[in-house]
Amino acid sequence: MGMTELRRNTNHMQGHLQDRRANRDQAMQLSQGDFKFICQFVYNNTGIVLNDSKREMLYRRLTRIIRERNLNTFSEYCQLLRDQGEQEKDYFINSITTNLTSFFRENHHFEYLTNEELPALMKNKAAGASGKKVLRIWSSASSTGEEPYSIAITILEALKNELARWDVKILATDIDSNVLAKGKVGIYDLNRIEEIPKKLKQNYFFQGRGQNSESVKVHDKLKNMITFKQLNLLHEWPMQGPFDAIFCRNVIIYFDKKTQQELFSRYYEMLAPGGLLFLGHSENLGNYQQYFSSVGRTIFRKP
Repeated sequence: MGMTELRRNTNHMQGHLQDRRANRDQAMQLSQGDFKFICQFVYNNTGIVLNDSKREMLYRRLTRIIRERNLNTFSEYCQLLRDQGEQEKDYFINSITTNLTSFFRENHHFEYLTNEELPALMKNKAAGASGKKVLRIWSSASSTGEEPYSIAITILEALKNELARWDVKILATDIDSNVLAKGKVGIYDLNRIEEIPKKLKQNYFFQGRGQNSESVKVHDKLKNMITFKQLNLLHEWPMQGPFDAIFCRNVIIYFDKKTQQELFSRYYEMLAPGGLLFLGHSENLGNYQQYFSSVGRTIFRKP
């Protein structure tokens, strides 16, 4: 083979690779039409509003989805959602929802429970028909369980020797069935509890041994207080209430204003008189503020 022919074959191969790369790059582009469809699908099914600021996040997660579904393009996946939306919906929502959480996140909320609310309830709450004082708390965006377990620890630390006189239940809900399953199991990487005081670690977590030495498991006395249930906040709420406190932190920001106000109205109805609503650090009640009194940083009380 002469040099001219070799050069010609090399150029042909390089051109072929470039064409394949260009086709691949084109296939992996998230078109504006597909992006709008995905955003609308998410809004229709969850009420979560996605905009251009979330495009890169959505791109990364969609790339993983189409790889797992053995598809080639975002358009193919959009067509799958059009054709089989009901069957695909849970998997899709689980894959794109954000689940950032930690134990005792926004600790001032737990300090308020410890220093103000729980002592007041211990003093003033009357016993129910069972002869016990009833305490009901809802963690409405519980993710992988750190929030409801933090609530449970806070309650146990506050009630201490009086626990036998109380009927305490915590409801933990989330739209994502995968994170709920993790929360129910209650096993976490050891580094997830490194900021928790040593005494609480000893009282409420078991460290694994051997190959599990980098994991911890929450104590059954926490698990026994919590019920994990899948729930889309936009759908019917099957629980009865009323709740003494509702945690709805760092989830409202994903909804539009109309949906936020509808949710606040529903939370209001679910709260017992004097009950507390906890929001995330960057959230507020908007126009619904008039129906609550502010008692702390992003802590609101129903009259």
